[in-house]
Amino acid sequence: MALVTTTEMFKKAYNGGYAVGAFNVNNMEIVQAITEACREEKAPVILQVSKGARAYANHTYLVKLVEAAVLECPEIPIALHLDHGDSFETCKSCIDGGFTSVMIDASSKPFAENIEITRKVVEYAHGHGVVVEAELGALAGVEDEVSVEADHAHYTRPEEVEEFVAKTGCDSLAIAIGTSHGAYKFKPGTNPQLRFDILEEIVKKLPNFPIVLHGSSSVPQEYVDMVNAYGGRMPGAIGVPEEQLRHAAQLAVCKINIDSDLRLAMTGTIRKFFAEHPDKFDPREYLKPARANIKELVRHKLIHVLGCAGKA
Repeated sequence: MALVTTTEMFKKAYNGGYAVGAFNVNNMEIVQAITEACREEKAPVILQVSKGARAYANHTYLVKLVEAAVLECPEIPIALHLDHGDSFETCKSCIDGGFTSVMIDASSKPFAENIEITRKVVEYAHGHGVVVEAELGALAGVEDEVSVEADHAHYTRPEEVEEFVAKTGCDSLAIAIGTSHGAYKFKPGTNPQLRFDILEEIVKKLPNFPIVLHGSSSVPQEYVDMVNAYGGRMPGAIGVPEEQLRHAAQLAVCKINIDSDLRLAMTGTIRKFFAEHPDKFDPREYLKPARANIKELVRHKLIHVLGCAGKA
């Protein structure tokens, strides 16, 4: 099976009341862990690459890693997606370079300018058989190249979504309902609560249209504790409760982005390994357990959060 777009994935997810996991990838071990879990659980998957990942690992290396995963896991549909493309040029580079889906994030721009930039990307992408995700609303937090101060974050306005989708022709829409980027999504002692009222209003205005959630890592406390137990300092790292993400998937959210959780699992595992084996230096020895823990974390997400196991 070749790389696919998200069109059929999202149609099945919407009708089936589940979401497809969109996992950010940066290296071989993360790609292997995600796709092996998806193959074993028979789940569709979106492997997504940020601008920061392209700068770190190189576009060509990342595309070839994903193509290798397609060869190793021919039973499952895999889409390759650009996460938070910040310009037409970045999106064009990924479209020309083998991606099957791109996100243009012009959410920081005024509404009319967001439409103009998004429409330009859509016209080019659709002409090359690639689908486009756009964004309305602004999530707070820091992740890779994305940095939004809390004062500048704002929820998606339901009254804008119909016009935006109609004028841009985008294929899916990322919205802001209370998620945020990074591992520090909520202050300690708070009761995290997504704005399902906004989501439900958007669903009414955009029936059968795929909705996307960014900033949706749950920040597993077992890995936060592991990082802190072995020399790290991550006080107050709190994510989105998994039961709220599952509820969102049962409504109209077809794609849920997961990033920080995988990084935490890798970092916590490596810190623990070196604390217990200070004489070791072979990267294969510490990356192997890190890969295994990421795989089990992805498996948990597929079954208990996204609900997409068995849907390939």
